[in-house]
Amino acid sequence: MYTGCNVESSSYPVTLCAERNAAGTAVAAGETAFVAVAVASPSLDLDDLTPCGMCRQFLAEFGEDTVIVYRQGGGWKAAELRELLPGAFSLGAG
Repeated sequence: MYTGCNVESSSYPVTLCAERNAAGTAVAAGETAFVAVAVASPSLDLDDLTPCGMCRQFLAEFGEDTVIVYRQGGGWKAAELRELLPGAFSLGAG
């Protein structure tokens, strides 16, 4: 299990999301594929907590069958990444 946190920047595009932070830590430890990614927050009042589009694409590089556990509509859900990012970009596509 690898953890990550958001690293905010005043230059918004430079901000590092927790999902990419955790994935980078896992890769640095030698991991090359993920079984699941859980997105959580210490704030219990968040109704929607899903990976952003950039994180979805980044995680797709490690396998579109990765299960994403997230919060939406006040409840917890789980879906394969391909459901959250249909048609993900791939250098091997085509």
